[in-house]
Amino acid sequence: MISVIDCQMGNIGSVVNIIKHIGHPVQVISTKEEVLKAEKLIFPGVGHWDNGVKKLNESGLKPAIIEAVTERKTPLMGICLGMQLLFKTSDEGEQEGLGLVPGHVKKFNFNGVAPSLLTGPGRLRIPHMGWNVVQPCKEHAPILDGLKALDDETRFYFVHSYHASDVPAAYQLLTCHYGDDFVCAVHKENVWGFQFHPEKSHKFGMQLLKNFAESI
Repeated sequence: MISVIDCQMGNIGSVVNIIKHIGHPVQVISTKEEVLKAEKLIFPGVGHWDNGVKKLNESGLKPAIIEAVTERKTPLMGICLGMQLLFKTSDEGEQEGLGLVPGHVKKFNFNGVAPSLLTGPGRLRIPHMGWNVVQPCKEHAPILDGLKALDDETRFYFVHSYHASDVPAAYQLLTCHYGDDFVCAVHKENVWGFQFHPEKSHKFGMQLLKNFAESI
């Protein structure tokens, strides 16, 4: 059973629906007791960092998620803001995140990018929105199994203005290029984070979630 954490940080229906579509049992949870009983956790979110931390604190879910992950070793997948909140700090806010993965969250900065990439209809914009190609940082990671077989390029759908930085190489899982290379997925022990939206990424997202459900 996969438990999707509802912290009132965006519509979680699409995450629930795609998990049902790939044939796995899923439930929506919103209490600390449910978090501590869960077999596998998915933590989706969109919006502002401080608002996300506030909702985690007000709901009592922040210490519950930390306990589930660090003490009970429950597998956890963070998506979009849910990935960013795996870190402790962000340029977007003052509050402390979960601190489960070393690193920091910062806004896209195109200083040093070729001027030609900042003008015209195809110019770099914030937020980074749309499909983009990702590259693996490790030769083998079970969560990524089967992706290469789907297409010559592995692509996911992004919508974000901030991204992970200062992530130790050992915890980098995928990178993406948008003005410069940035870490778009992380993995530390029983924690995975994805900046993109698997639930909006068609066959690639379904394979990723299938791996989380079956191979983790």
